Amino acid sequence: MKRFVVAATLVLIGTAQAQELTPVAIAMSGWTGFAPLTLAKDAGIFKKNGLDVTIKKIPQKDRHLAIASGDVQCAATTVETWVAWNAAGVQTTQIFQLDKSFGADGMVVKPSIAKIADLKGKTVAASAPGTAPYFTLAWMLKKNGLSVKDVKVVNLEPQAAANAMIAGNQDIDAAMTYEPYLGAVRAKPEAGKIIATTLDYPMIMDTFGCTPKFLAENPKAAQALATSYFQALDMIKAEPKKAFEIMGADVKQSAEQFEASQKYLRWQDKAANQKFFAGEHAQFSKEAAELLLEAGIIRQLPDMSKLADTRFIQ
Repeated sequence: MKRFVVAATLVLIGTAQAQELTPVAIAMSGWTGFAPLTLAKDAGIFKKNGLDVTIKKIPQKDRHLAIASGDVQCAATTVETWVAWNAAGVQTTQIFQLDKSFGADGMVVKPSIAKIADLKGKTVAASAPGTAPYFTLAWMLKKNGLSVKDVKVVNLEPQAAANAMIAGNQDIDAAMTYEPYLGAVRAKPEAGKIIATTLDYPMIMDTFGCTPKFLAENPKAAQALATSYFQALDMIKAEPKKAFEIMGADVKQSAEQFEASQKYLRWQDKAANQKFFAGEHAQFSKEAAELLLEAGIIRQLPDMSKLADTRFIQ
């Protein structure tokens, strides 16, 4: 009887502890820059900080739909994408920066293409309008005197776009992709050459955000999300091999392969976050919004003053 009482008590305690965890659903992809979120979940960091996190792998082009439907409360994506989502009426607020790309996003072209300007009239594989690869394409074209109207865009997600180049698809002259898929192209130079990356055009930076409703109702959970991310970065420094194994497993890479792919980006710690949101974020968001308008991706500017909430990185 005593054993039964003890067992029942433990069950009740366990249930009470489980109820204390705040459920949060996050939409993201297998992009290397988002991997510390996976680490925070799989290493128990989120749970330790009072969160019951569910990560849903959703293509960038559909992530705002998941937010609008209430299927997820938070997401990871590029800075300019938040501008597009808010312009489309999907209210979201960024609360911390995840990473900056240093060569992790790029344009792959057929050997016959010597420079970006040569793409005029050619076919480029890229994700749909409103995604980072499409924006990267628009940005690179503009910097070389072209626009997306000067090329034929075939919508393929980053992994499929890279695979098309590797397979030698004759109908595609160039492709927009990112790590870890860009690494697969690096490994097979005969498939095509990487003509430009974010080392040449530093304009890909990712942030984490949630709906204003979630932030208003769960400020402690929002703080826990930011804290957990920074603790995941600490774990990467303290236990790199273990961390790379966990993050690599999520995208079917070995620890060594994942370590190689993460060299092309920089995860942003708290100090880097504070510096970024002090000025660069607003400046880049403004320039990005102008390009989004020009490319016809958005029809009007959202309220630019409500794109970020920096309470949780102080």
